[in-house]
Amino acid sequence: MNPKPNIINLPVYKPGKPIDEVKKELGLSEVIKLASNENPYGPSPSAKAAIIADLDNLFLYPDGAAADLTSALASHLGVENDNIIFGCGSDEIIALITRAFFLPGDETIMADQTFSVYKSNADIEGAVSIEVPLAKGTHDLDAMLAAVTERTKVIWICNPNNPTGTIVPEEALVTFLNAVPANVMVVLDEAYSEYVTDLSYSDGIKLLAKYPNLVVLRTFSKIYGLAALRIGYGVASPQIIKLINQVREPFNTSRLAQAGALAALADQDYVQECRRLNSAGIIQLQGEFKRLSLDFFPAHGNFIMVDVRKPATEVFDALLRQGIIVRAGHRLYPTYIRVTVGSTEQNKAFIAALERVLKDQKVQV
Repeated sequence: MNPKPNIINLPVYKPGKPIDEVKKELGLSEVIKLASNENPYGPSPSAKAAIIADLDNLFLYPDGAAADLTSALASHLGVENDNIIFGCGSDEIIALITRAFFLPGDETIMADQTFSVYKSNADIEGAVSIEVPLAKGTHDLDAMLAAVTERTKVIWICNPNNPTGTIVPEEALVTFLNAVPANVMVVLDEAYSEYVTDLSYSDGIKLLAKYPNLVVLRTFSKIYGLAALRIGYGVASPQIIKLINQVREPFNTSRLAQAGALAALADQDYVQECRRLNSAGIIQLQGEFKRLSLDFFPAHGNFIMVDVRKPATEVFDALLRQGIIVRAGHRLYPTYIRVTVGSTEQNKAFIAALERVLKDQKVQV
């Protein structure tokens, strides 16, 4: 049986190494994972309680329309129910957009170092990805606009950008949206939006009424701490949501995911506390990087990309042997690692391990 020609050489997404696998491989009893931008504090207690309370209903299919969660989220965001679609993480919404809108030969524009799932799903559908170089780690909106042709279907903007952590300010984003042709969809991936404290940052939801070609993606995997349950969502015009929904599989989000997300959404005090702790962690790590004379990109999510001035894969391996999992292998930033902002103690352990690695690797600091 022959597969599609365009997926034969498609790279497989590589998640961060699992904690148990590292323990087993290296004989370690303690491992800190700072590789996948997970919330180190986990979900709110109310979300845990809601999940436990629903365990007796595991024999029942979930609500395919996620009606209760949709209503609660619509109220929280200030939109209508028909503006929302849920997915198995926001990753699935990305896949559904490409399934619904791409034909072979269509063009799609994205940054050259951003969330890899945009390109992989475009490849699956036979679309042509136009990768525009970042400018100092940030989306170059002027260059992306210049890349638009009559074949362009979708432009992807990850804000904050993964892996660099930089943001597109609202003024620049609005100028860009005003210039994008109305027939070109702009997908604004705001997976880390709840962490952002910079006042220049845009709230994509507030822009939807003015730009009917805009789609905003968000998730419960990051600040809400529900990564294991895989639930994210897209917000757009009812017309776009209807088309995406037509290619969605039934029951694509579980009962437990819906129950946990509903309770997590109601606990905004917990979200605020996680944002506060994350901001403190950014200050802690940036201060240590400055002390070590290491360059880094401005951090606006819950991760920092730092230049260790040595092949990042070597530093990754050395940190791994000390029980610290980070992220390396960014093709355009071969000396950078991406580290999730952990708890105060996790950050201290990472910095101590990094100092030992830099000394052992004879990196000048």
